[in-house]
Amino acid sequence: MQSLAMIDNWPVPAAAAAVVRADGTVSGSYGPASRRFPLASVTKPLAAYAVLVAYEEGAVELDEPAGPEGSTVRHLLAHTSGLAYDEHRVTAPPGTRRLYSNAGFEALGDHVTKATDIPFGEYLRQAVLEPLGMTSTTMGGSPARDGVSTVDDLVAFAAELQAPRLLDPRTVLEAMTVVHPGLAGILPGYGHQKSNDWGLGFEIRDSKSPHWTGGSSSPRTFGHFGQSGTFLWVDPDAGAACVALTDRDFGPWAVEAWPPFTDAVLTELRAAG
Repeated sequence: MQSLAMIDNWPVPAAAAAVVRADGTVSGSYGPASRRFPLASVTKPLAAYAVLVAYEEGAVELDEPAGPEGSTVRHLLAHTSGLAYDEHRVTAPPGTRRLYSNAGFEALGDHVTKATDIPFGEYLRQAVLEPLGMTSTTMGGSPARDGVSTVDDLVAFAAELQAPRLLDPRTVLEAMTVVHPGLAGILPGYGHQKSNDWGLGFEIRDSKSPHWTGGSSSPRTFGHFGQSGTFLWVDPDAGAACVALTDRDFGPWAVEAWPPFTDAVLTELRAAG
């Protein structure tokens, strides 16, 4: 795909990107696809998927207590537990505000560890990474931000999100459905969003503006970006997903570069049919 070559114009030392169709076909890859990059918050979708595997295995329930008082696994996945951004401190009652929280995902990791008696990083490996052949991906610390992976590995994950093998498709559909619709909140890097919609561990584009995906991205687009200059989105209407990893922290350069890149990818996909 010619559009992927746009990453050459990004002001970053290194970048890699790929597009994978809903049938698992890789439409294109560009850059060092086997190079390992820190994921930052793109770790969260991987962690969320492991939590959903634990749910399907019966180790946890989505509506069982987890995190602060009154909070559940579902609240933690949807950033509505009330926990602060980076502190295990309650700043709102559960379900009332969309408070993006690294601490919430760390509480999730602890909860699954206690429920399964398996350290969360190991559980993620057994439940998600190993079955998908993601041999270059690790998570050695926080489930919120300490993943390291490659474009090649994340292509496998993006294919899984579009045609689930590890989870019942109904569970994946629930994960991509807004939890507590209409809650306001801060989208990191983009400011206050009147309707800051999230599913279970995945951000849902809906009508957010500004946004890190493209102007032509469908409202059903879901995914995540990371402060290490990384992103993964899936656009069900386009029948495709895109992964991009870089070694420069997110900043104004990404706000400027990512949306036209996504729009170019979507335009090329539509032209190809």
